[in-house]
Amino acid sequence: MPSHRKPSTSSPSPAGLQTVEATFAEVVDLIEQARQRAYQAVNTELVALYWKIGRYISAKIEAAVWGEGVVDRLAEHLARTLPGQRGFTRRNLFRMRQFYEVYRGDEKVTPLVTQLPWTHNLIILTQAKRAEEREFYLRLAVQERWGKRELERQFRLAAFEQAVLTPARVSPAVTQLHGQAGADLFKDAYALEFLDLPAAHTEADLHRGLLAQLRTFLIELGRDFCFVGSEFPLQVGGRDFALDLLFFHRGLNCLVAIELKVERFEPEHLGKLNFYLEALDRDVRKSHENPAIGVLLCASKDNEVVEYALSRTLSPALVAQYQTQLPDKQLLAAKLHEFYGLTTSAPDAPVNR
Repeated sequence: MPSHRKPSTSSPSPAGLQTVEATFAEVVDLIEQARQRAYQAVNTELVALYWKIGRYISAKIEAAVWGEGVVDRLAEHLARTLPGQRGFTRRNLFRMRQFYEVYRGDEKVTPLVTQLPWTHNLIILTQAKRAEEREFYLRLAVQERWGKRELERQFRLAAFEQAVLTPARVSPAVTQLHGQAGADLFKDAYALEFLDLPAAHTEADLHRGLLAQLRTFLIELGRDFCFVGSEFPLQVGGRDFALDLLFFHRGLNCLVAIELKVERFEPEHLGKLNFYLEALDRDVRKSHENPAIGVLLCASKDNEVVEYALSRTLSPALVAQYQTQLPDKQLLAAKLHEFYGLTTSAPDAPVNR
């Protein structure tokens, strides 16, 4: 008689369970990707709807078919007719009109607005004062995938004003390797207000704080930065050295070394950074990667001293300042006003209804 073996009912070993569960990540990824696509599709339709409503209201008012009071009646009608639908108040209907009127005819940014949630669009629409500023935040919000809180933080940091007034100061080698677009991925100042550092702090305090808030620091650096290590070991000539922080930038395809200085920038700081970059390129960099870039993150700096120091260095490096407090946005706005030479005409202010 042939033997009939019963299926095994024994539980897999812990090691086997871990192996099986490791493959479950693929299913989780599929679910998350589908959820993200569904969310994006819904968001695109919602923003397109608000655009169409804004266009409709704008056309009626511009043709003098409607007065603004008719929008009040429309809001009341929608509330009665669609009681379960939210978001069609008088205020929001006027926002939709403003949304359409601000972006119509602007072929550069209209594809961007549908990639962002309506709340993001409202933040940019109501807080940005000029077309260049709106485009700046739209592009970065899409590129960096900022959440609502991070977008609001970037406005508090006056990111646009700082980018225009104080672009990153990089060595010629950075632009030679990666062009101006590569140089623009870096900042002249990095906001570290989230560390809550005291006025008198040590390099160790700064280092520990960045590691403790690494996720937030990565957002501040930019989306393509990946953390490699802290106090990264380098050995040269039988001596051991430790690099403060090491990252990899996926877009630039290179290692990025960050050295911390809780003091004013001095030209001799570049010598140590150049040494680390040489060690990384010789002993750590892979054959398909670009040369490493170095960032000196200092408590303060004299921009003229920085320019002189960087002009002759052959290494791809830059000097940036870290900020422990939010900048004075009113002062930066005044400087930007002066920069643009706006003496008679004010920027287009957002509608506040």
